[in-house]
Amino acid sequence: MTDAHPDPLIALRPWQAPEVTSWGRLPTNAVDRRSGAVPLDGDWRFQLLPAPDAPPGEVWSSSYVPGVWTLQGTDDLPQYLNIRMPFAEFPPDVPAANPTGVYERVVDVPAEWAGRRIVLQVGAAESLLLVHVNGRPVGISKDSHLAAEFDLTGLVRPGERATVRLTVVKWSDASHIEDQDQWWHGGITRSVLLYATDPLHLADVTVRARRDGDLLVECRVRDAGGALPEGWYVSGELDGQLLTQDAEFDRANAEDERVSDFLGEARLRAAVPDVRTWNAETPELYGLTVRLHRSDGTVADTSRHRVGFRDVEIVGRDLLVNGERVFIRGVNRHDFHPLTGRTVSYDDMRADLVLLKRYGFNAIRTAHYPNDPALYDLADELGFYVVDEADIESHDHAHEIADDPRYLGAFVDRVARMVLRDKNHPSVIVWSLGNESDYGANHDAAAGWVRRHDPTRPVQYEGAAKRGWADPDLASDIACPMYAPLEECLAHALSGTQTKPLIQCEYSHAMGNSNGTLADHWAAIEATPGLQGGFIWEFWDHGILQRVNDGRPAGRGGAGLYDNGVAAPGHRWAYGGDFGETDHDGAFIADGVVFPDRTPKPVMSEHREIAAPVRIEAFRHEGVVLGNHQHFRGLEWLSGEWELSLADGGTLTAPAELPALRPGETAAVPLPFAVPEDGGEAWLTLRVTTAGDEPWAPRGTVVCLPQVRLRAALPSAHTRVPDGVVEVDEAGLLVHPLLTAAPVLSLWRAPTDNDELGGMAARWRDWGLEAPAREVVSVRRAPGRVAVVSDYVCAGGTVRHEQVLTAVDGGLIVDESAELPEALHDVARVGTVFETVPGLNLLEWFGQGPWESYPDRAAGAPVGHHSLPVDDLFTPYLRPQESGGRHGVRRFTLSAPDATGLAVRLDRPRQVSVTRHRAAGLAAVAHHDELVPRAGCVVHIDAAHRGLGTASCGPDTFAAYLVATGVHRWSWSLRVL
Repeated sequence: MTDAHPDPLIALRPWQAPEVTSWGRLPTNAVDRRSGAVPLDGDWRFQLLPAPDAPPGEVWSSSYVPGVWTLQGTDDLPQYLNIRMPFAEFPPDVPAANPTGVYERVVDVPAEWAGRRIVLQVGAAESLLLVHVNGRPVGISKDSHLAAEFDLTGLVRPGERATVRLTVVKWSDASHIEDQDQWWHGGITRSVLLYATDPLHLADVTVRARRDGDLLVECRVRDAGGALPEGWYVSGELDGQLLTQDAEFDRANAEDERVSDFLGEARLRAAVPDVRTWNAETPELYGLTVRLHRSDGTVADTSRHRVGFRDVEIVGRDLLVNGERVFIRGVNRHDFHPLTGRTVSYDDMRADLVLLKRYGFNAIRTAHYPNDPALYDLADELGFYVVDEADIESHDHAHEIADDPRYLGAFVDRVARMVLRDKNHPSVIVWSLGNESDYGANHDAAAGWVRRHDPTRPVQYEGAAKRGWADPDLASDIACPMYAPLEECLAHALSGTQTKPLIQCEYSHAMGNSNGTLADHWAAIEATPGLQGGFIWEFWDHGILQRVNDGRPAGRGGAGLYDNGVAAPGHRWAYGGDFGETDHDGAFIADGVVFPDRTPKPVMSEHREIAAPVRIEAFRHEGVVLGNHQHFRGLEWLSGEWELSLADGGTLTAPAELPALRPGETAAVPLPFAVPEDGGEAWLTLRVTTAGDEPWAPRGTVVCLPQVRLRAALPSAHTRVPDGVVEVDEAGLLVHPLLTAAPVLSLWRAPTDNDELGGMAARWRDWGLEAPAREVVSVRRAPGRVAVVSDYVCAGGTVRHEQVLTAVDGGLIVDESAELPEALHDVARVGTVFETVPGLNLLEWFGQGPWESYPDRAAGAPVGHHSLPVDDLFTPYLRPQESGGRHGVRRFTLSAPDATGLAVRLDRPRQVSVTRHRAAGLAAVAHHDELVPRAGCVVHIDAAHRGLGTASCGPDTFAAYLVATGVHRWSWSLRVL
């Protein structure tokens, strides 16, 4: 303590005192206090000081609460680092230059609160909060993601005004255990409110609701005036059914001399007949009201809850919900918004969960801290399994802090307060001790507290689990690794030594054009007992909307300046390094399945199909077999329509009547169409939609698109009898009226984030694959035919390429081959690239679509007839890279509004992309506002294209999706429409 400073809170110097987790803060509880509260959100007087012990100045500005000052016009801008701390000091020290925000406002205390207990609640502050009222110190709180409450009863007068000052210190000893993979901000990030209770009040309510209908409500009661008055009691009702007092508990309490006169306890019970259980598919909720009565029967306090009856348990190596082994189709989610940072509205959170629900997700890990309280209400309502994670991550100093006794109190405090806040939510099925903080005695202490306080849920922690997936003595009831290779997961599940469910807390890293092999993972998970799912990293691309002209965040005024994942002209999505910081981790912050404006990336359609509740299991000549892949629900909530896509005959539709199937059941269904005997490929798709309005989707929302091939393609029948003239220039390059750049060999793609961080891009550059020198070996001309042999010379070796151009009636056939030497293993692609004249703005194709797909991310793109404007084919990943490809394309046309253009037919399904950008142009820029679209189209036809994988953080793609060495052959035809 420093005697020199007159403010006792500042004198404590709590920003560098890990043993001080709070001072004057009230205990956390699960009592609902929203009714009658006075919201204090809005503009507060504000100034930003250089350090917490610096005296406030005379000049005040304003700052909106809730919000972060780093996005509200200050010179302290956001900074992104993944692992490293933004300062060099070791725990618990912090830099002397320590931005400190002082918020102040006058509050009208309602006159009707006379005689009541008055409490200030600050929803969250990053990272250290100091509270003063009317110039007097009130308290201290740490933990940037949990609310802090303070009793103001003796400091304010009902009917009068009070001045509330909230001082937020950006860096503290707590920052060392809040070192999460996200932007560093500072501010008050959740709502502030004032509420009042009777002096006799509910101190806590704990709800235990079992799937058999047994309900237990445990209540703790206090009186702010001192000893509890005689005769108080608690009552409760559940949707009109009265709860009964637990007489056995009362008798035991009466004989227990340890019970304090200042703390009362009561238990209420009910047995609900024919109970409707809660699960993620049918999230049934009951309304519970708990009332605290004075001796005369009047109500002193009330708390309302929504109750879900469900059980969670681990039996052997299975995590069970209501006795059923459920697949965890999860995603990691931060509280994030591109304009307001960590401040997220109720509507935004609901939109997050609605979107996830529509794309087949059923679980959320609150990475890496307790999310906004409203999220849990929404998860209860909409149906999500939640892994609730404590605000503990010491990534940069993990080993030192895990066993540091100075941080013991902080670890236990953060985990305990999370549990006390969220324990009544049926959606919360697992407690997590935090993230990437090594493993030590501090974790064991926190786990012990949880297991004693709440034995109804398992505990997990990746840092413990990685010490041994099967070790029963570690502080994790679930084996929850990060980015474990699939072969390791399979080997563990088949080893005979597995003792716990294996559910990856992070897998399939969604950075840029990514999430390759997701379908392969889920095929293995669903086929292998002991594997139960995982959580994709992550939901959001954390791009902040930035004004290009001055580099400042757009802030709250930027609403409407983005659409479909693209920022408006003059703006862009900022990532690490874009705010002038020299120490940053770049675009690693952009690793979500949605863009910053919540526009779904193509991987969302992939996941939707992988998670399909109804699937086509098999095709037989007389029909197809449908299966219900849900855990608890029948198919009555779904409707369907059959679509028959014929390669040479368009699309036919017919209504589908889904069979009545319980979970896990299958049934044969007759084919809805008589498939024509002649013709090529035929594909049957079941378009499954919601039959009625769901809380997360209106009637008619697509749920999944299962598909089966009814007939294979006929062998390619290009006729190669020359009939015309092939025009080539002196270099043997095709001259064509619709092409501005002749078809040449392409071996490179604009590197994806996985390519860059996985090391492949560096190898390709070292080999010189961006622009190998083309040397013509021979040009052989014959009537109607030209054969050109070229060597593409690069540092890694020489690729021999042969292109045979044959004029035929109505067009041109191009037969190509390329021989990759052994030295050029694992290149990006082998194929053809050419460019078209301007004006060809519509792509129509038969193949997989309509959204982007790649060889190892194509399960969610059904084969059919598709059509999109060329400008809509490109996917605007935050850092420009390879995008917009379509897998399994059989043929396509590029046309102008007058229907003129060109048509291409391929020898077999190929990877095709049509965009406005050359690969070199994409690779040369850091943001999309730097791109200049070409007037014509850049067209790639690939004989082989490398899979995407997730090597930016996790396993690369599988060997089956790599481009092999040796000879590649492909053929395509070109004709003028």
